[in-house]
Amino acid sequence: MILILAESSLELIPPEIQSHPLILRDARRRGKEPRSILLDKARHYKAMRGLPKSEKRGRPDIVHMSMLAFQYSVLNMKGMGRMFVHTINDVVIRLRSDARIPKNYWNFVGLMEQLLNAGAVPPWGEPLLIAERKSLRELLRELGGRWIVLHEEGNRVDPLELGRALANSVVVVGGFPHGDFEDKRILRDASSVFRISDMPLDAWQVVFRAVTLAEISLGLI
Repeated sequence: MILILAESSLELIPPEIQSHPLILRDARRRGKEPRSILLDKARHYKAMRGLPKSEKRGRPDIVHMSMLAFQYSVLNMKGMGRMFVHTINDVVIRLRSDARIPKNYWNFVGLMEQLLNAGAVPPWGEPLLIAERKSLRELLRELGGRWIVLHEEGNRVDPLELGRALANSVVVVGGFPHGDFEDKRILRDASSVFRISDMPLDAWQVVFRAVTLAEISLGLI
């Protein structure tokens, strides 16, 4: 199973608000340049209000919880899964299966800041995480050009059938808090669109359930 967390709310402070007093105070407090810190709605809400599509931005916690759900899964630790994070600004993060994401949120923030500024973590030797400029469509083509989307308006199927479908597929989950995919072709051109629940779920909950269904279908749990 290859998971792509797509259009994720993960980015450094954009140029438009780097001189905002709230951003400057936060950067000073942390001893960093404004352009080098993560945009986080919990801390930067007032500065973000004028940003385009602000409702879909500044939620690194979604990426954090989704990474934890996938990277610490039996599926991944058995070498039967791989995760990519595609961001709202067309940066793709590649995670090695043995990359252990910090469970503490602030340590995760520091890791993502290092990654997005340096392009790799660690910046020397064999990296565990790599960040590169790439669109979601380019990534999907690289991974074979066929994918399944988990979406609240998808088809509802038997959970075991869904698990079998997910276990050997490229699976796309939206990594944003509100709205829908900006690129409508992601849904239109998918080989299948499924939903896991009749209720809207947070992205990390979708990831957790998708992984669990895949693990059951593969006999891992």
